Amino acid sequence: MSNQPWSQDEFRQRLYEKGRFYHIHHPFHLAMNGGNSTKQQVQGWVANRYYYQAIIPVKDAAIMANCNDAAIRRKWIQRIIDHDGCGDGNDGGLEAWLRLGEAVGLEREAVTSFHHVLPGVRFACDAYLNFARNASWQEAACSSLTELFAPTIHQKRLEGWPEHYPWIEPKGYEYFRKRVREARVDVEHGLKITLNHFQTRAQQEKALTILQLKLDILWSMLDAMEMAYVFEKPPYHNCN
Repeated sequence: MSNQPWSQDEFRQRLYEKGRFYHIHHPFHLAMNGGNSTKQQVQGWVANRYYYQAIIPVKDAAIMANCNDAAIRRKWIQRIIDHDGCGDGNDGGLEAWLRLGEAVGLEREAVTSFHHVLPGVRFACDAYLNFARNASWQEAACSSLTELFAPTIHQKRLEGWPEHYPWIEPKGYEYFRKRVREARVDVEHGLKITLNHFQTRAQQEKALTILQLKLDILWSMLDAMEMAYVFEKPPYHNCN
């Protein structure tokens, strides 16, 4: 087996190939994007996913805290603003997600209190945050590269959900529209960091392992939701 590093083009291709493990292929997501989920299942996904959304800007702050490169910090801080908002008419992704919660029939307080968050979802999200805090900032940035595959999933929701779930109020789709735009910018920056930092073959293989870890975290979240909202196995949190 060769220990020679991959070219940047080949390394990039191997990162993109990890998309076959993205949670868009999970049975829970396939059902939801195909219009086959119940209202309760959609509500369960929205409520649980908010816990992940709330973790993201904290994760990004951890990356910045570990980063000694001012240019990277100046660029990375935009991610926190995108999620938390900045008070000048940009409410941010967290607020947009809460509007999605209202659009699917959830009380805002029920979402922000994390009352419906399943133990498996909480454990997976907390594991991701702990990784970002303890890894090098370059490794934590690499873990964010699941964004490579995000624009596709958001676009599919925008195209299919209004027809599949006419009961969802249109205001709920703003988050997906925002992230189609924002994720492409984030991908370009995160990919550049990863391609430039992980240069030896061992480092490149480690980057793929890190990306797989993040993919496993996202997949595990849906495993927990499928058990709760499809198979109705405990621990079960009712989102009605």
